[in-house]
Amino acid sequence: MTEQTPRWLSTDERRVWLRLSALMELLPAALDAQLQRDADLTKTAYLTLAMLSEEPGRSLRMSELGARSNASPSRISHVVSRLEKDGWVRREKSPNDGRGQVAVLTDAGFQKVVTAAPGHVERVRQLVFDPLDERDLATLDEVMVKLLDILDPDAKFAATALARQT
Repeated sequence: MTEQTPRWLSTDERRVWLRLSALMELLPAALDAQLQRDADLTKTAYLTLAMLSEEPGRSLRMSELGARSNASPSRISHVVSRLEKDGWVRREKSPNDGRGQVAVLTDAGFQKVVTAAPGHVERVRQLVFDPLDERDLATLDEVMVKLLDILDPDAKFAATALARQT
C-alpha cells in the first residue's frame, strides 16, 4: 500500500474553507436563536411545522417529513414527539398501508407556524439575502447545487431536490 501525498488546500481554498466553516456554525445558531426567542421553536421544529403546513391535508409520512425537514429518522421522531406534546402535531397510521405513520399538523400547529413565519423569514432575509445582489444570489445557487450533488447524490434531503429543479 502506498501513501498518497495529501492535496493541501491553497491559500485561497483555505480562506474560503474557513469562512464556510464559520458560516456553517454561525448561521444555524443565529436562526435557532431567533426562533427560540420569538417562537419558542428550534429550527428543525419550525421546518417540520412549515413542511406540514404546505401539504394538502397538512400531513406527511414520517419518512417524507424527515427528508423534507433535512432530519434523520430518529431526529424527526424526536421532534414530532415534542410537537405532539405541545399539541401542534399528531401521529396517525398511514391511510395507504396502515403500517407507516403520518404526522398531521393540528389547527394549533398551523397557527404556531403562521405566527412564527414572518419573524423567521425576516431573519433569513437579514442574514442571507439582504447582503447579496442578483449576481451573488445566482452564483450562490450554482455553488450550492454543485456541493449538494456531491453531498446528497440521491436527493435524500429536500434542499437537494429543490436545487435540481432549477
